[in-house]
Amino acid sequence: MEARAIQWTVRQSARKMRLVIDQIRGRAVPEAYAILRFSKKLAAQQIHKVLRSAVANAEQQAQRQNAAFDADQLRVAYAVVNEGPTLKRFTQAAMGRATPILKRTSHVEIRVAGADAPPTPPVKAGAAEAKGESPAPARRKQAAPKTAAQRKRKAAASRSKKGSK
Repeated sequence: MEARAIQWTVRQSARKMRLVIDQIRGRAVPEAYAILRFSKKLAAQQIHKVLRSAVANAEQQAQRQNAAFDADQLRVAYAVVNEGPTLKRFTQAAMGRATPILKRTSHVEIRVAGADAPPTPPVKAGAAEAKGESPAPARRKQAAPKTAAQRKRKAAASRSKKGSK
């Protein structure tokens, strides 16, 4: 049995939250609770909420299937923190200027599974390169000419290319 919980737009940067989520990935749920309970980082509180929600989702799923459930047998199979939308604000600076402030957010996803289930590996961006496959070449899109003069020049250039072949 596997259950997940996602919390969107947590008001903390993903970089800070990843420090905590790396400590609980792959651990048993009671051990993960203990790590989060005694962590000094503020991110531990948010991650603790998501982990509690994932365990509650697993319990509800077990009740719907009329299966036996033991929260102590669960473990954190998958835990990831991704960047969310950044809130852009400005503050005043010297000589009438403005300085940007980036208020970063993050998305937390945790999946818990029974102790017998195999771990779910995270999908990496460069998975095709790791297998030895070459990624698909990126096609470059040409912008359409904006003025009549640009369209005439482009048409003349294409006619001269056809005649030179």
